Amino acid sequence: MNASTAPAARKAALAFIFITVLIDVIAFGVIIPVLPHLVQQFGGGDTSVAAYWTGVFAFAFSLVQFFSAPIQGALSDRYGRRPVILLSCLGLGLDFVLMALAPSLAWLFVGRIISAVTSASFTTANAYIADVVPAEQRAKSYGMIGAAFGLGFIVGPLVGGMLGGIDHRLPFWCAASLALLNFLYGLFVLPESHPVERRSQAFDWKHAKPMGGVKMLREYPHIWGLVAVVFLANFAHYVYPSTFVLFADAAYGWKEKQAGYVLAVVGVLSVIVNVMVVGRMVKALGERRAMMLGLACGTAGFVVYGLAGSGWLFLLGLPISALWAVAAPATMALVTQQVPADVQGRIQGSLSSLVSLAGIFAPALFAGAFGFFIGPSAPVRLPGVSFLLAALLLGIAALVAWRYTDAAHLRTAAATES
Repeated sequence: MNASTAPAARKAALAFIFITVLIDVIAFGVIIPVLPHLVQQFGGGDTSVAAYWTGVFAFAFSLVQFFSAPIQGALSDRYGRRPVILLSCLGLGLDFVLMALAPSLAWLFVGRIISAVTSASFTTANAYIADVVPAEQRAKSYGMIGAAFGLGFIVGPLVGGMLGGIDHRLPFWCAASLALLNFLYGLFVLPESHPVERRSQAFDWKHAKPMGGVKMLREYPHIWGLVAVVFLANFAHYVYPSTFVLFADAAYGWKEKQAGYVLAVVGVLSVIVNVMVVGRMVKALGERRAMMLGLACGTAGFVVYGLAGSGWLFLLGLPISALWAVAAPATMALVTQQVPADVQGRIQGSLSSLVSLAGIFAPALFAGAFGFFIGPSAPVRLPGVSFLLAALLLGIAALVAWRYTDAAHLRTAAATES
């Protein structure tokens, strides 16, 4: 199966990838409301200890992904996308069982590390789309993947919160069931998208190393601008998991329930934009201008968040920042148009590695700035400082996109596909 595949077969393959990503995101989302509480339980009920270990878990997860993502990409280039996706689903399901049975904090930590290694389906799904979708239609397809993420992070936390109210370990059993169901579904339904004749001749260990993957990006200097946009945008996005819940409480007195509702609205708006807006906007503007418009809207939305003096003003920023969701699929479509078919997996792995690198450092920047500007030593109390920093990063990303992704820097899709 490749980009010249019949539309009906391509549609069926994309439907499976959508379902695969959706189920995996729901599985991850289910444990979001309960993982910190389970950590707190193992830590003796001390909130400060739980906060410390939750941060350690997040740091370790991103660090392991930094090393494992390029390996997953190289494996999918050499052996095909299907076995990597299936092994990821199987490994994730078994790992959630381990976490459900974890008798101590150490076992839970080991389980979280394994989940970082086995969450390859997201990276490989991007390469899968590049395999089966023509270049001019990829932005719309990546928008559907974005919708799967948005929908998964609406359903997952809601289900996890309800199950966690019964037992903190029940969401892990639910996540395990979903991941293993995904494996069985893929085992019988998922076709291979990367034919033998287009695979790399040998496992590329040089580019499977984390810095090797980054060095591989140096072999394609015409995409450096796009790579910078991916890194900066993902760095900025970490402001949500790093500070939003604490910010909402400090700025507006919103507790878990109200913060959860706002995040659900963010997810709903993301789904709407990815399903109904991305394809139309890319068709009307082209990938590059759609990417820049999305980055500009994200920047404006973060400025509103950072300066909003009331909860209602903050909510006015939601539909503005929701249009940021246009940028990611447009950017990814441009990246896949610029590199050969036989390296799509390694390129996606390298990009995932950079995203993980952002996940290592972003929480410290955003949480540190937030903590300082609500503390007694701050020259002015500014709970929204983290969102202003995120706006600055997205603004830089928009400038990079404007300066380094024009026709003078990017190759034409036709030349790359040939």
